[in-house]
Amino acid sequence: MTMLGWLVGIPLLAAVAVLLVPRTAGRTPRVIALVATGLTALVAVGVFLRFAGAPADADGYRMVTEVPGWGAPSLGIKCRLGVDGLNVGLLLMGAVVGWAAAVCSREIRHRTKEFYFLLLLMTGGILGAFASLDLFYFYFFHELALVPTFLMIGIWGRGEGRGPAAFQMTLFLTAGALLVLIGLVALYLQLPAGERTFDIPTLTRYFREHPPAAGVQGWIYPLLLFGFGILVSLWPFHVWAPAGYAAAPSATAMLHAGVLKKFGLYGLLRVAQPCLPEAAAEWMPVVATLALGNVLYAGWVAMRQTDLGRLLGYASVAHMGFVFLGLAAWNEVGVTGAVVVMVAHGFLAALSFGLAGHLYEQTGDWSLRQMSGLGRSMPFWGAAMTMAALAGCGLPGFANFIGEVTVFFGLWEVPALRGVTVAALFGALVVGAVYMLRAVRRLVHGPAAAGVQAADVTGLSARLPYAVLLAVLLFFGWFPGGLVKKVDAAVAGLMPRVQAGVLATRSP
Repeated sequence: MTMLGWLVGIPLLAAVAVLLVPRTAGRTPRVIALVATGLTALVAVGVFLRFAGAPADADGYRMVTEVPGWGAPSLGIKCRLGVDGLNVGLLLMGAVVGWAAAVCSREIRHRTKEFYFLLLLMTGGILGAFASLDLFYFYFFHELALVPTFLMIGIWGRGEGRGPAAFQMTLFLTAGALLVLIGLVALYLQLPAGERTFDIPTLTRYFREHPPAAGVQGWIYPLLLFGFGILVSLWPFHVWAPAGYAAAPSATAMLHAGVLKKFGLYGLLRVAQPCLPEAAAEWMPVVATLALGNVLYAGWVAMRQTDLGRLLGYASVAHMGFVFLGLAAWNEVGVTGAVVVMVAHGFLAALSFGLAGHLYEQTGDWSLRQMSGLGRSMPFWGAAMTMAALAGCGLPGFANFIGEVTVFFGLWEVPALRGVTVAALFGALVVGAVYMLRAVRRLVHGPAAAGVQAADVTGLSARLPYAVLLAVLLFFGWFPGGLVKKVDAAVAGLMPRVQAGVLATRSP
């Protein structure tokens, strides 16, 4: 089996192994999950490092792998995996966050077998969705990862509102996934009967050479835009995210907010934009306007939160606005920045929700009115939370800054979007800084709250996931070329193909 096969296969095989473990096996499910996610993270690092040296095929993909026995040739379905600059960083981020989530799941003390089975299933589904070059498995792996999210919140979630939060999340994300499914099937049916295939590179080539009529693009693209947009919490379809993340177990919030939510953005980049370029160009002003809703509205609401979980949920929604703004710019600089923000936010969201989960586990609460001055009794936690807040503000030195500033440069290149650029800068530099730094000032540096007892994160094994997540953010912040060059090469190849598709559609 190739490296990509192992990357997707290890967590799925481990999930089967957990199922076979008897309920009386104690810590065995956790040990299996830790070993499996650790090995997966190491394989992902190997894929990332080997990426530049691996030969590319005619479509620009590297390490292309076909899983035997997983296809349906009569329907044009093949389980093919591959990497390029658009997904190699996402695969690294997904695998590392999957491992960190497994380590940070100490709070789970009942029905551990079921929990770690779902955690491994979610991790394998996430990596399969990002690595898949087949439209059927692209969607299948996402659903494989999405279903455990609902169960984990409903069964192991926090607070009395976990049931309604899981139900609301289920309704929204199921609706989004249904819209995506309708759009993908409609796209598939645009191919001639004898040439239909689910192979994404083949679909992209076909629609570049035979672009659908403007009317067809005009009704398929909105299905994909709003379907994927709901999955990403595009404003005003974002309301499921803050409540869902606040109620979710730490590991679930880390994986969904950090990784799985990027599937919608990746789907727009990988499928919708290249195959439907004219409709995408017409919808970009709408995308820019809605993205401002993410940045400004979610940011303003975050400023009024008194609950750390909801504050981080709204912060996650706000950060997704920067990715949509990069897509709205639709030039090499903006799209490259969007992909970098996706990767950086994944590490940041995992770090933030992991730290918030530790606080909740210690105190049973994370009210900003009750918690104060925790930096004295929890110095490691306080330092890590402060670093996470600074990264969330886009401070230079963190990978988030590289992505966001690149998005702004890309936006400024589009004269019609310069007003949007100024408004988004206000949201990033003022609104975002206010809600994150105000929360950290009180939680970490404020006067000590009476009656609050909280132990710090102690021990190497407990501190390691937070240290690794921070180290990656700092590494790509100080040495961004290691990620940006990989992304830029793929985007540089994507943009001419999309522009050629627009010209072909408009030609007489």
